[in-house]
Amino acid sequence: MLPLTLKLSDKDVLVIGAGRIGTGKAQLLVDAGARVTMIAREVLVELPRGLAAFEQRDYHDGDVRGFALVVSATGEATVNDRLVDEARRENVWLNVVDDPERSDFFFTAVYRDGDVTVSVSTEGASPALAQELRTMIAERLPDNLADVAQQLRRERADHHAKGSSTEGVDWRSRIRELLGATEPSR
Repeated sequence: MLPLTLKLSDKDVLVIGAGRIGTGKAQLLVDAGARVTMIAREVLVELPRGLAAFEQRDYHDGDVRGFALVVSATGEATVNDRLVDEARRENVWLNVVDDPERSDFFFTAVYRDGDVTVSVSTEGASPALAQELRTMIAERLPDNLADVAQQLRRERADHHAKGSSTEGVDWRSRIRELLGATEPSR
């Protein structure tokens, strides 16, 4: 596995299934800037805010065409079988909820503070473990991470504006200075 952070702004993403898990994944994707379309036979919970489109119907062959990512949250083995086949043919990245063996990517347990993102994965083995580890890590992080990230962004931009490289800067010392003696308070 290779952990990556995807820039999903203006990418078309399809979520199939409108239960608790499907709508949760759809909301995460919308929040990341993706244009999310949902297809579901039944709406079991409130739909996410900011969807690009919603179609209340069954999945049909050909539905994944043109999407960058697809999430199957139907819980129906026959639908998942068809989706896996179609996603492979169309070369589309697919996440089959609760089926890591047939998934091309996994959702991680995420903690965010401004521009700082901490992501934990168990490669689909145990989402509950990933969530617990995320919480444990977040409780130990300093409270000023967002401010530190913004300050370092400004300092890097100043170096670049002066035409100098940031490669020789002792960032570790600067980071420790900015973090100060802040103790976690979460």
